[in-house]
Amino acid sequence: MKYIKILLFFFSLVSTSVYAFNLNDINNLFLNKGSDLSIPIDILIVMGSLSFLPAIILLMTSFTRIIIVLSLLRNALGMTYSPPNQILIGLSLFITFFTMSSVFGSVYKDSYLPFINNKINSEVAIKNAVFPFKKFMLNQIKDSELSFFLKLSKEKNVKFKNKYDIPIYIVIPAFVSNELKIAFQIGFMIFIPFIVIDLIVSSVLMALGMMMVPPSSISLPFKLILFVLSDGWNLLINSLIKSFYF
Repeated sequence: MKYIKILLFFFSLVSTSVYAFNLNDINNLFLNKGSDLSIPIDILIVMGSLSFLPAIILLMTSFTRIIIVLSLLRNALGMTYSPPNQILIGLSLFITFFTMSSVFGSVYKDSYLPFINNKINSEVAIKNAVFPFKKFMLNQIKDSELSFFLKLSKEKNVKFKNKYDIPIYIVIPAFVSNELKIAFQIGFMIFIPFIVIDLIVSSVLMALGMMMVPPSSISLPFKLILFVLSDGWNLLINSLIKSFYF
């Protein structure tokens, strides 16, 4: 039972990134009655659980699609190291927190707070913590992706009342596969105008006989001015946020 509490705390770490919490909440979580482990062991288990936090952020939120699209944008502009990886990851994280705020809020209000106040048991708390993530993922997944992984799983002969009854271990890979597909589709649309600029610059340099001049060094300023004048960052971030369904 104690480990279930730790798992719930692990789920709530992401949600409490948006909603403030204090040390008294943690004390209520681990120092209530029924605890059979010492405080140092509690801390050790929690710190070990933190190693799984990146996997949740990467695979159960909007982070995957956002970071891939931003990376493809950088490649399309022809800039290998600018913006740097730290900037792209930080921007992706904050856009993720923005798009997932309703999900994090549901976990915090419906699972974390009731559990530390002893209003619900651990089983209900875990179910309440997982369901908002599952609902978010299922809203993004196409039926074809979900059916594909259902056929590959041992649940292929099981008839579910609705898609929310599908086990989480099937939903996550279907969600990641769908996110990768959508991210590459968006990336393809981003590449088109920049490829046109590269072709025009290459053709002009060939016509002028300047074949030794790297086309990328000439086309880069035109790409940047096109991106800036079209308000590219706002357009891209706006399109990314609106591409998610809640």
